[in-house]
Amino acid sequence: MARPRTRPAPPRATAPDLPPDPAPTPLARSADVVEALVQPGPADADGAFARISESVVAAASVDRLDLTGAILSDVRFDDPAAASLAAREGSWQSVLVSGGRIGTLDLTRARCEGVEFRGVRIDYLSAPAATLRDVLVVDCVIGTLDLPGASLERVRFANTTVEEVDTREMRAADLDLRGLEALAFTDVRALREATISLRQAEAHAGVLAAALGIDVQSADETSRERT
Repeated sequence: MARPRTRPAPPRATAPDLPPDPAPTPLARSADVVEALVQPGPADADGAFARISESVVAAASVDRLDLTGAILSDVRFDDPAAASLAAREGSWQSVLVSGGRIGTLDLTRARCEGVEFRGVRIDYLSAPAATLRDVLVVDCVIGTLDLPGASLERVRFANTTVEEVDTREMRAADLDLRGLEALAFTDVRALREATISLRQAEAHAGVLAAALGIDVQSADETSRERT
């Protein structure tokens, strides 16, 4: 007899495979970086369309870290401090972002598989039309999370807070939101197939009811009629 399916299925994220002593290497546009300690510059760092694998991105404070279209595999970011990290249309696989603060993280149309964000503060995380698969978000503080048109599969949040989540036209499978404290969801109908806790369902009962076409009103008027 087949074993019952666990729902929601957990992410299949794995730790990046990194060398014990990576060699210091500067970041450059369209570079091919392997087994390196990448050291971004102090102002703007341009790594657009680069290929970075089995490497550590060292802690650094930059205005803009440009990884547009870059392909990252087995990479760890240590305490990034960036006003802007652009990764539009890039590919991240087995990537860990640990600690630090990012003003704007742009993952528009990016593909992220086996990615973990741990202990990161992100003011604005933009991922419209992105594919997020086997992603884990732990101990993070996020201002706004934009996911319109994004596809999420085996994504889990743990001990994470978000002020607002834009879920318009989002598609989800095995999305675990039980560890997410969110003040508001733009479209709760997009949470179909997601898993939330009873406490979360109670907190968002009004908008959930409205999405089902249920008219929720105060009981005060009924009480006055009875008296």
